[in-house]
Amino acid sequence: MAQKDAVIGEPTLCKMDEYHGDSNMEASQAPERIIGACGGIADALRSVAKSESWSLHGVYLHTAQLFSVEDQTALCRPSSPLLDCGRDHTDKRFTDDVQKEEPFQLKFESKYIKSSVPLYQEYWLKCMKADLQKVQHKRLADLVASQCLPQLSVPTASSPVPVQSPPGRYVAPYALWQELPEVKEKRLLHSLTASKVRLQEAMFELIISETSYQKSLQVAVGLFQGSAELKHILSPVENHVLFSNLKEVCRISEGFLLDLETRLGQNVVMSTVGDIVLRHRAAFRRVYVPYVTNMMYQEALVAKLLQENKRFALTVKKLEKDPVCRRQTLKSFLVLPFQRITRLRLILENILKRTDEHSTDVCNLKEAIEAVHEIVVECDNNVQRMKRTEELVSLEKLMDFGSVKSIPLIISGRYLIQAGALKKLTVKSYYTSGSAVSRTDIYLHLFNDLLLLSHKNGQRFSVQDHAVFPAHVRVEELKTQILGLPSDAFLLHLTKNRSKTSTAIILAAQTRQEREVWVHNLSKKGTTGV
Repeated sequence: MAQKDAVIGEPTLCKMDEYHGDSNMEASQAPERIIGACGGIADALRSVAKSESWSLHGVYLHTAQLFSVEDQTALCRPSSPLLDCGRDHTDKRFTDDVQKEEPFQLKFESKYIKSSVPLYQEYWLKCMKADLQKVQHKRLADLVASQCLPQLSVPTASSPVPVQSPPGRYVAPYALWQELPEVKEKRLLHSLTASKVRLQEAMFELIISETSYQKSLQVAVGLFQGSAELKHILSPVENHVLFSNLKEVCRISEGFLLDLETRLGQNVVMSTVGDIVLRHRAAFRRVYVPYVTNMMYQEALVAKLLQENKRFALTVKKLEKDPVCRRQTLKSFLVLPFQRITRLRLILENILKRTDEHSTDVCNLKEAIEAVHEIVVECDNNVQRMKRTEELVSLEKLMDFGSVKSIPLIISGRYLIQAGALKKLTVKSYYTSGSAVSRTDIYLHLFNDLLLLSHKNGQRFSVQDHAVFPAHVRVEELKTQILGLPSDAFLLHLTKNRSKTSTAIILAAQTRQEREVWVHNLSKKGTTGV
């Protein structure tokens, strides 16, 4: 995908979800302040793995396929009429779309996987825990071996190592390839080497995990999105924002799973799966990119409705008590596509690691892994663009240019690098007592192509000057001791400011570290946005 991620004037990270299973998970603590481009899908996944929770960090999203540019920027603002949309504000085209919408038919039933397969939330969490345990145990084993057992060699195994499921998959026996009736009937475990059995288990994990994913998607679409009560409570716009293109995600998953099971049906000892992933990569991109990049609005809307709409909160709570949910929340179902597209690459990498280097599937697997990676990167880039755009939207509302000629802040490719308060120093000379230094507050907003200097009044900013960055911005060191200035002072040159003249001001930071950050950022060359 994860928040939040809600408003960008003072963006905070918001928890997307938390596992409600047998284990008690502690929600990870969110960072307090983010400036510029940070976070993203990769960071979100690492945060989830590290905290063993369902927190989705740093994911900002947009509704490119649902709204115009004006609607998108309005949607993420707290006072947005779109998030406050009632029936009276509903655009007729959305009402028509809902009226024409055909019932979603769930047709797929696995031929090989028992109905007891867990929901993807349970499967995913077990995998994440197992991955963490594997890393922790490896580090501990390496530490012990290097510090305590340097003279001991590894003994030779006296008996064959039993073949188990792939690393990171601690699930019930129904999820093992070797438990399939066809495998037992043909006594394949006696004719295949341990390495080939492990490869089959790795390939089968792609099928079992997609089956689990499809099961959860069907609950999300059938129970929640298909709820007549929820449709009555939500306006058409809210329904679109909440569920996005989830039905299409479910259909694509169903087609992918059908092809995987067809391959297994052709030969229970599978030789290739990479080509199947490549066959579906265009469809994956078509559905996952818009879904993941829409999740910020989805999360903001859920939070708003749960807080302000009692009917919605009660209805969701009632639906979550349905046995098919297995105590999972609506939020946990909405985050599924993000979890799946990021996990898919790990599964493919495990298959590649166990595939013979001379296999014809190696090239396909490598290309499939890269294709999935490109989808995640595209999601990440879209997330960053929307974070930056939302930050600009929020800031522009707070800027007062007054007598200064106003300039538009919302420009494609622009993003905020750093913002903060500094002290503007003015040296006043006296004939009798030397000189004195006066201090006034000044606030800087440094973008990748623009520098704003303002006075802060409450939550608003009165712009005093601005200059193109980095072309007309220069920083100089000062001999502070000789000049009698604070050690954290530096000179800022605007070679061409708002009046098209040159000016210079002395600025001072509160700490040496803050000064170093400002000097570094003000001195570097400008960069363009993603």
